Amino acid sequence: MGTIRRIASTASDVTLGPAADAYLATLHGAEHASTRRTYGRILRWIVTEFGSDAAPDIDPERFAAWFTAQWADRSPSTWNVSLDAVRSAAAWWMQQGWITADPSWMLKRRKPRPDRTRALCHAEVEQLLTCKDIKLRERTMWRMLYETAARSAEVLALDVEDLDLPNRQARVRRKGGAVDWIIWQTGTARLLPRLLKGRKSGPVFVTERRARVQLPAADLDPFGRARLSYQQAAALSPRRPVARPCTSSGTPRSPMTPRKAPERPCLWPARATPPFGRWQSTRESRPRRSPATRPRATRQDGGKASPLVRPAGCSRGWRVIGLQHCIRQVLTMLLAHIFDAGDTTLGRG
Repeated sequence: MGTIRRIASTASDVTLGPAADAYLATLHGAEHASTRRTYGRILRWIVTEFGSDAAPDIDPERFAAWFTAQWADRSPSTWNVSLDAVRSAAAWWMQQGWITADPSWMLKRRKPRPDRTRALCHAEVEQLLTCKDIKLRERTMWRMLYETAARSAEVLALDVEDLDLPNRQARVRRKGGAVDWIIWQTGTARLLPRLLKGRKSGPVFVTERRARVQLPAADLDPFGRARLSYQQAAALSPRRPVARPCTSSGTPRSPMTPRKAPERPCLWPARATPPFGRWQSTRESRPRRSPATRPRATRQDGGKASPLVRPAGCSRGWRVIGLQHCIRQVLTMLLAHIFDAGDTTLGRG
């Protein structure tokens, strides 16, 4: 936790260095650790450039020129984070009455450029998660990230005590300090026991070797291995296994396939085959028989076969023919009975 320093209340006596330290001291708590580290690095660059004894009310034009020279070639996300750090500190300084205007008001946020090539299709994801050449630690981590949709920092911060293996869930601390549950599926549930190997404490994802520097006890497992850091996990991040674009069915397109229209990487799993299609694909295709080659039904005594009997090798239409014959016979018997009853009535009359 930072140290809060008592500084002068008038704007003329406040300097840039103590003002930056006073603002960073307000970002206390574990939920602001990442923000305090990032904002502190940016504010220290500003103090180094404009001087610790300078007034925090910096000229907007001078500040915009320096800021553009520093972050013009960076990505839009880096530009926006740096600008947010300055504006957050300036807003707090304005509340204290130390400055009258935001020195970054001439700068604008940049719109991030979306990179749609980073998305993997369903076939590539399955190929990556089921690859046997990848180590068990990486496979478990990637499978958990894929099934839980959790942030990498949340998964790397997991301890064995946080896991609820029978219920396939774990307690994590979300961004901002909120405590929540993440739930995984069968793939992660099968890999976690193999990764832990009976461990009851310590981080879930650890390095392969023992830690060479002094670390807190909470970041070490019983064997002295350290918790896997974000930088180490980023170095082990998966690369696209197939460099070819995917078709709408989720399979990589062959180079010999003609390209009729621009294709985008598929973001959704391939559609499952309908039940009728699966049943039809398992049946053997039979050519239709002509009436001349169709086998005829015969009886052993040489008589005419019954229409209800289905000869071997014939189609299922014989059942329909037999049913029609039965219905016709029943109707004939009913009509004969009705006419016989009418004739008897007339004869009595």
